[in-house]
Amino acid sequence: MFVTATRGLIAATVLGVSAFAAQAQDFTPENPECIAPANPGGGWDFTCRQVGKELQDLGLIDKTMQVVNLAGGGGGVAFAEVVNKRADDNDLIVAASSATATRLAQGAYPGNTTDQVRWLASIGADYGVIAVSADSEIETLPQLLDMIKSDPRSVSVAGGSAVGGWDHLKVLIAASAYGIEDVRSVKYVAFDGGGEAVTQLLAGSVQAFTGDASEAKGFVDSGDIKVIAVLAPERLEGDFADFPTAKEQGVDAIGANWRGFYAPGGMSDAAYDAWVKKIGDLYASDEWKEIMANNGLAPLDLQGADFQQFVQNSVSEIQDISREIGIIK
Repeated sequence: MFVTATRGLIAATVLGVSAFAAQAQDFTPENPECIAPANPGGGWDFTCRQVGKELQDLGLIDKTMQVVNLAGGGGGVAFAEVVNKRADDNDLIVAASSATATRLAQGAYPGNTTDQVRWLASIGADYGVIAVSADSEIETLPQLLDMIKSDPRSVSVAGGSAVGGWDHLKVLIAASAYGIEDVRSVKYVAFDGGGEAVTQLLAGSVQAFTGDASEAKGFVDSGDIKVIAVLAPERLEGDFADFPTAKEQGVDAIGANWRGFYAPGGMSDAAYDAWVKKIGDLYASDEWKEIMANNGLAPLDLQGADFQQFVQNSVSEIQDISREIGIIK
């Protein structure tokens, strides 16, 4: 009986996988479109245009991907457009990132929630870093965090996002992981972009910088700053390999500015499965690995249900920290 049942289960699983593959293979977008929720230039625009081009070059779509820039509300205008007007559009995907999750977590898209859309897949991540000026006496992340623990007013950390934004949250994730119970004690100074934050670091106005690996690399190469921690699960490759992780220093903090896509909540299962497979095939290609290396993107290989769970977990973590610092109630 057990053998028969097991065989039946295996057969059902094989049939299910076959049905999934056939379903995904059957769907082809007639007019593929990607919404970049910002003006031309920047991460979301790059995500749409580069992925659209490579999907066509690799033969994963047979028509040119139309890219529509729909700026406003930090991605909120695009999110509302998809939820309210294009909820069943099978040809549409939308660029997203950690900023999307942060704003959803903090209620910055009024009336909208994570579960109103379907999360497709990631295409890589730009991991967070914590850095100090090259001539700083601080050499490790625990050394910096111990200074904050003993005298929070003695350390200011600069970043290129607003209070409660992603740069701010990265250093709070590290502080929380290190056992700093009241993360509100971490003194964060917001600047208009990472470049200005680094300028203030070099001027001695602040003691540390929080940003992304890709934006920090140029300042490391010029000899201006030193990265004391990358918020990645393991050391990055290539030019980033010399940066120590927070984890190897005993601080279990991960801060990935992931890039990926969501789709309308009413997209059919066939279309959803097909888009998940197409983006997964793109991610696995040698061509995409080269694009990642050239643009400072680190591996983050999540598709379908795994990506959906990842986003939900990210939103939950951001909500917890945002409550601690009074961004949300």
